[in-house]
Amino acid sequence: MSRYRPPRPKGSPYITPAGHDRLQAELTYLWKEKRPEVTAKVSEAAAQGDRSENAEYIYGKRQLREIDGRIQFLSKRLDELTVIHRSPPNQDSVFFGAWVTLEDATGATQSYRIVGADEFDADPQYISIDAPLARALIGKQIDDEVILGEQREGGIPRILKTDENILEFNYTVTEINYE
Repeated sequence: MSRYRPPRPKGSPYITPAGHDRLQAELTYLWKEKRPEVTAKVSEAAAQGDRSENAEYIYGKRQLREIDGRIQFLSKRLDELTVIHRSPPNQDSVFFGAWVTLEDATGATQSYRIVGADEFDADPQYISIDAPLARALIGKQIDDEVILGEQREGGIPRILKTDENILEFNYTVTEINYE
């Protein structure tokens, strides 16, 4: 049995200016600060002698490989991304970068921002444009109903907690805002 994992599916190539700045800052930090620091530690550990039994050297080399992999990924990904600088002309509909407030059947509201696949982990209210909820929201307007059901392309949504055994979720768009 092999340890092969298929490559991660490519996310949408869109990103907000704030997300792009965050990825660029991470790349700069890794390249200009973290990598030289780890390289110095590895060369100090290498100067101590026997490298095969030197845990600091082995760990440092492993850390360098991880940093180099992340630098390579960020460099390629930043070249592929399209930064969306402006809001769409029709701000009555949900598009990339929108803050959307949804209301469920119980009257509870939740706000989400639709962002690129590389930046949704920055805030719990951010959802990737590739997520089933975001795909269902694109193009909707205020008071439109959004239904997430079991038969969504890409699988069923992950259910964290439900009061009943319901596999269909109804939401109503109550507000759309572009900052």
